[in-house]
Amino acid sequence: MKLSDDPRFAQAVQNYEAGLKALQAHKYDRAKAFFEKVVAGPSPELADRASVHLATCHQQLNRVSSSFKTPEEQFDYAVSLMNMGEYVGARENLEALSRKFPKRDFIWYGMAALNCLTGRFPEALANLNEAIRLNPANRFQARNDTDFKGMADDPRFTELLYPDISAESPPEPEKWRY
Repeated sequence: MKLSDDPRFAQAVQNYEAGLKALQAHKYDRAKAFFEKVVAGPSPELADRASVHLATCHQQLNRVSSSFKTPEEQFDYAVSLMNMGEYVGARENLEALSRKFPKRDFIWYGMAALNCLTGRFPEALANLNEAIRLNPANRFQARNDTDFKGMADDPRFTELLYPDISAESPPEPEKWRY
């Protein structure tokens, strides 16, 4: 059997072509994912070519990530990737931020939104819980955020946004005595 008849080779060629297309569109995260699959594939020649392009992706991604002056700038970049549907790149940036700045509530809020948009609901709830713990105002923001519509019917989400405050209420004052 020739290599060109191997379905794994055909898949590697498709991944290589998709990687080139993403690279030409400056979607380095997406291109990187395709080229990594090619490098791990059955064709040494194709893997060799893909590794050159993979190095370019790494170089471009490192250049972009090191150009941020503040965590807020990197967060804004991650949100822009999320808005373009580049969830892998958004996740990489948000995870890097959460490791460097674990006490920044907006980073956890962004992770929660990303996880909800990508169907990772348990992670979204955990991230949103952390964002609310760090800044209770996030509870109110999440109530009207369309990024969380995927969890709108989840009772855990509702409990997180609308906690039962009656259980924590102080006892009623005694009635006035006349």
